[in-house]
Amino acid sequence: MPYMMVGVLVSGLVHGRPADVLLPLEVGVFVAVLPVVAVTGLFLPVRALELNAAQGLLGARVETPPRQAGRSWQERRRTAAWFTLHLGVGGVVSGCTLAIVPFTMFTLVLPFTGRTRMLGMDVGPGWPAVGWALAGLPLLAALVVLAAGAGELLARLAPVLLGPTPAERLAAAEERARTLAERNRLARELHDSVGHALSVVTLQAAAAGKVLDRDPGTARTALAAIEHSARAALEDLDHVLGVLRHGEEPRPPAAADAGSSPRDADAAHEKAPGGKAGRRAPQATLADLGALVDASGAEVHQDVGDLSGVPAMVSREAYRILQESLTNAIRHGRGSVRLTAAVEDGELCLEVVNDGRRAGTSRTGGRGVAGMRERVRLLRGDLQAGPTEGGWQVTARLPLRSSA
Repeated sequence: MPYMMVGVLVSGLVHGRPADVLLPLEVGVFVAVLPVVAVTGLFLPVRALELNAAQGLLGARVETPPRQAGRSWQERRRTAAWFTLHLGVGGVVSGCTLAIVPFTMFTLVLPFTGRTRMLGMDVGPGWPAVGWALAGLPLLAALVVLAAGAGELLARLAPVLLGPTPAERLAAAEERARTLAERNRLARELHDSVGHALSVVTLQAAAAGKVLDRDPGTARTALAAIEHSARAALEDLDHVLGVLRHGEEPRPPAAADAGSSPRDADAAHEKAPGGKAGRRAPQATLADLGALVDASGAEVHQDVGDLSGVPAMVSREAYRILQESLTNAIRHGRGSVRLTAAVEDGELCLEVVNDGRRAGTSRTGGRGVAGMRERVRLLRGDLQAGPTEGGWQVTARLPLRSSA
């Protein structure tokens, strides 16, 4: 109504006659203000207001659009179209209501009043007045149908024009995919870290129990390894829970520079927003391989080449693969373990083999091997893992550079 009132005032000034905003508005004025309404919806942030109105007054089921840093022109055009349609249809229904309701009430009292004029015709008491009264009732029913139809039309168009645009849906889907990928990565980190620690604790506790009476020194060494593994797993668990609880967003491995060193990557992670200095995040690399082997408590024969040229991302994923491989070797195998890690022909070659297999361990029943396959697949590598005739073996080949 404010738009139409302004239109009436402008029309009166242009034609040089007094404007009366209480009179029915001319069709030309109504049509003339619609472009102004469209421009208003194009530039003013009316989407949230219109969304609340559509949901609260029309009962429309509109998906709430995600928050965006700025308004896209696609969203502006859709909002302007809805705003114009809303006010246009509302203006028509309002004008009909202001005209038909008083007209119908007037015709209903015609049979009981004196002679009057209706639309340029003289109407007297009696049956002519009854005819006018009966004509007013269908108009009132038509007004109800018009209002209901307009509401149904707007309720159907609200999800289309006020809901998320294709670009917003794509951005939301990408955000959900990124969050899911990050949570899956954290789940793999937690599984590998805590699972390995529990396997080491089990092995060391069993060894300490066997030699506690006759070799206290060896038992103390095993208990120290248990303490170290449990502490590392607790720190990893604390980090992951902190991320999930407070919404911290650590940098995913894929965002790291493939040519940076593991030390640079770890330093950058410590300086990242939300990171806490001094906390050991699950970002260990091949540089920590010696500590991993020492803490495992198993007899491991290492054959490790020069790994200084391995990119940071590959180094982190390779460390987790070797960690899970040692876990499976300890859990499902027996005897000593042979670990090989070397760079050959532009690929990082990893192998973990133990001498014998424990009885009843043909199936792991866990997510360890699946997690390793996910890591290798992300790096476009190759993995073979599982029980063999002589024991348990994991073999992985990881390209140092992407071939894409």
